[in-house]
Amino acid sequence: MLSKPVFTAMNEQITHEMYSAYFYLSMSTYFEANNLPGFAKWLKAQFHEEQSHGLKFFEYIHDRGGKVTLGAIEQPPTEFESPLAVFKQVYEHELKVTALINNIYKVALAEGDIASQVFLHWFINEQVEEEKNASAIVDTLEKIGASVGSLYQLDHQLGKRG
Repeated sequence: MLSKPVFTAMNEQITHEMYSAYFYLSMSTYFEANNLPGFAKWLKAQFHEEQSHGLKFFEYIHDRGGKVTLGAIEQPPTEFESPLAVFKQVYEHELKVTALINNIYKVALAEGDIASQVFLHWFINEQVEEEKNASAIVDTLEKIGASVGSLYQLDHQLGKRG
């Protein structure tokens, strides 16, 4: 059975993960509208990944005897300035998610909930990867600057994501 503090933090994280999915889907729409299908595909993959993260928390809470209460999902932004601005937001968002996951871990640690600490290790490792990927795309976009050809090359590369 999950303690109330661990349950509350994990239950709230489901909403955060679903918002992340919605956020990335909104960004994907921006790229679709701007004829950059590779960026759009990459962000749709992120959308699906974030949904799966929310479901991992959902299933874990139920496995531990809890009953999930789904929260409202805030509307994400719908307007973006540029590909670089989008991916700066992606990176900043992943930093926020990392802080949320780390906080849940601290709560589980304070509660002596070893099973939840082990469960959260996967998310901690995942966040290292998420930050690295977003940071690399920001770095690449900063380097290519106004080069349309390079932007389309990056679009092609990102479109290869499975």
